[in-house]
Amino acid sequence: MNDGIQSETVDFRLGWEEWVALPDLGLPALKAKIDTGAKTSALHAFDIEPFGPAGRPRVRFAIHPIPGRQDLTIPCSAEIVDRREVTSSNGEAELRYVIRSDMAVGGRRWPIEITLTDRGAMAYRMLLGRQAFAEDVVISPGESFCQPQLNYDVYHSRAVREVAPARTLRVAVLSREEHNYSTRRLVAEGEARGHVVEVIDTTRCYMAINALAPEVHYDGARLPRFDAIIPRIGASITPYGTAVVRQFETIGTYCVNGSDGITASRDKLQAHQILSRHRIGMPTTTFAASPKDTSNLISLVGGAPLIVKLLESTQGKGVVLAETKKAAESVISAFRGLKASFLVQHFVKEAAGEDIRCLVIGGKVVAAMRRKAEAGEFRSNLHQGGSATSVRITKAEREAAVKAARAFRLNMAGVDLLRSDDGPKVLEVNSSPGIEGIEKASKKNIAALLFDDIEKRVRPLPARKRGPAAS
Repeated sequence: MNDGIQSETVDFRLGWEEWVALPDLGLPALKAKIDTGAKTSALHAFDIEPFGPAGRPRVRFAIHPIPGRQDLTIPCSAEIVDRREVTSSNGEAELRYVIRSDMAVGGRRWPIEITLTDRGAMAYRMLLGRQAFAEDVVISPGESFCQPQLNYDVYHSRAVREVAPARTLRVAVLSREEHNYSTRRLVAEGEARGHVVEVIDTTRCYMAINALAPEVHYDGARLPRFDAIIPRIGASITPYGTAVVRQFETIGTYCVNGSDGITASRDKLQAHQILSRHRIGMPTTTFAASPKDTSNLISLVGGAPLIVKLLESTQGKGVVLAETKKAAESVISAFRGLKASFLVQHFVKEAAGEDIRCLVIGGKVVAAMRRKAEAGEFRSNLHQGGSATSVRITKAEREAAVKAARAFRLNMAGVDLLRSDDGPKVLEVNSSPGIEGIEKASKKNIAALLFDDIEKRVRPLPARKRGPAAS
């Protein structure tokens, strides 16, 4: 029923300066200047870097949203919709990337095109040109803040982190085996989440080491800035591989596993000393350089049967079971004749050829499997023909695995332990654990769990409030 009152379209009024939000970019409050003399809109950005496939190029950049505050940086990424030349008010032409993002003002939200440029010297982090407004938007040049005002305090709230949009990350997998199952799974999972994942051959990296701008180079060019590095360093290249990881650490890149942890985990003597220092259960272990100490080495681990293990053994290679004292003396003598460094270790007979692999990510055991040696073999490694099944671990086993990974400061670790009569015994902490066996045994998406942790750690934390924010 028409009662004779006609509805009117109410114009949406804006002053020459307004508070706006760009929620798609994780920017909940920006003070913007409105300039109808300008055609395009511009957002302050630095470290502007295009990346991604040529068919769907993206750009990532960073912004200091609060004028005068360099300590708060918000990293952003968006799809590139164009690249065009823009002439500034002082007549200088600049080729800028153009992105599209929703802008929210006074309860309304609509998409606009934005060019990216460094406005660090400007009082306003954003300039809104006339293309950003619909026909019903009225600009009142003599007024300020016609719409509700926001506040920079929002950047100091943890809520900013919780609602921050998913951000495309650039991730490198340091691996010499591009077609290895673990490497392929990491690439596939990262790309499925919209990230850009590159496989970098560790041995082809080289480093520029200096005080002001340390760099990593590859195939004749400086590597771009990565958000995260996933090291998959083979045992044969541990010294060089950890040097490359250390260089990324120097640059400030987040590394899933640090160079110190990788180095310590690969040196079995140092690894057992770290386990001992942190009071983590392990089989009794001895080490000596002199051949005169062979009998004492054997007696200290409780006699035969015992394990003789090369310090640099991997995947069960270089590990020998000596069932009698005479056999143990022969193996030790042979290893010494080869000038090889080795450990002598108590043999946990009650484990019956089984061990437990616990995969720890971000300080939590996310999956576990029981590995059982094939008939006639004491080594349960899958590379030695062992089989794997899912297993429920005890609270003590879970705590031992987490404590071991934490002792080596590894955010991703495969912790191998034995079930002995007096509790779990940690055998080894692996800093580059394979994920094929444990994904199949546990039916869990290990690659996804790792990227969950990477995304959480790479996201910026809200800044602490430091005095009154600039207005």
